[in-house]
Amino acid sequence: MNKQPKYLQVADALRREIDSGVYPPGTRLPSESDLSARFDASRNTVRSGLKALVSEGLISSSQGLGYEVRKHEVFELNASRFENLMFPQNGDAYNTDVTNAGRRPTQTFRVEVAPATEYVAERLKVADGSTVVLRFCHRFVDDVPWSTQATYYPDWLVKQAPRLAEPGDIAEGTTRYLAAAGIEQVGYFDEIATRMPTPDEARLLDVGAGVPVLLWTRTGYAGERIIRCTITTFRGDLNRMNYEIGTLPDRPEGEQS
Repeated sequence: MNKQPKYLQVADALRREIDSGVYPPGTRLPSESDLSARFDASRNTVRSGLKALVSEGLISSSQGLGYEVRKHEVFELNASRFENLMFPQNGDAYNTDVTNAGRRPTQTFRVEVAPATEYVAERLKVADGSTVVLRFCHRFVDDVPWSTQATYYPDWLVKQAPRLAEPGDIAEGTTRYLAAAGIEQVGYFDEIATRMPTPDEARLLDVGAGVPVLLWTRTGYAGERIIRCTITTFRGDLNRMNYEIGTLPDRPEGEQS
């Protein structure tokens, strides 16, 4: 005898059908009334089961339109090659990677002077509240929100590379721009974390309840000097990140990034 609450039985049954392709991405689930009849359960019980799937990010709800299976077209990012000047690029690293994957990149920019937060100041090795330049990108893949990226540059660097403080895109990417100015990034330190999104992040990335974000902080070095701190916030349901370290044998085509 199944001892699970009835609403979890409903959620489990629908989850299995979503995973097996009975309800593919983009399709609508049967109405609450139809599901009530199918599972011999009250509409409140069915609604609780559906809300459980919403919280997992499997389905979304629209007022008056019912429930729809979310589309999950995952983008795979090779983080060890991202910004690596040894690899050919078409524009900056983001445009290159998205275009090479056969998909369409678009982004918006904001540039401002701001005080360094404690988190940023610790990574740039500057005093809290020090003046930094923030370059903020809101990025999309095939018109779907993909990430936000906030890069902070110390004041001393901006004096040597003034385009960092100018509004708009740096077409070749800031890493290549800095290298051309004699400030070559020779190493970086990455930090990876996950958490639930803030309300602002949920709005910008268009994520539903229960979908986490992936935080990728990269601190870049040019010799002994720290030249930037980049915090990228990805949708957790549409992104996968990998690294290649050392000498690797050729992998099957399906495993290439």
